[in-house]
Amino acid sequence: MKGKSLQIARAGIILNTENFDACVSFYKQVLGLKLLFEEQSEGFRLACLDCLGTYLMIETGGVSVPSGKTVSQNSTKFRFNVKSIENTLNHLKSKNIDAQITNNSWGQCINIFDPDGNRVAFRDESTFVSQIQN
Repeated sequence: MKGKSLQIARAGIILNTENFDACVSFYKQVLGLKLLFEEQSEGFRLACLDCLGTYLMIETGGVSVPSGKTVSQNSTKFRFNVKSIENTLNHLKSKNIDAQITNNSWGQCINIFDPDGNRVAFRDESTFVSQIQN
């Protein structure tokens, strides 16, 4: 098999949660991710959501930190680039999420937490594209 590639067919992320229902609702209602399928057996639950061509599989078995997880508690952050950071801020506020725009030398972003305290961020797409083109 020397020289063969992995031939990956699909990529995804598995997120183990303590507050399963609240997290599924958050990613469906706030981010607008479409439910692909759900499964449940012997106390284990999962929901698979379409995440821009990849998938986000939300499963039970995680640990919640309601005040928000630090980098040392969870070194992963979900990052979504958006066409309008201002429209994103207004959308989040309409969902009763406390959010604000942060200005950085590399662009604008909004940092929030999901119901389990996992880090979620939104970044202005135009400044991201500018960095790629330089």
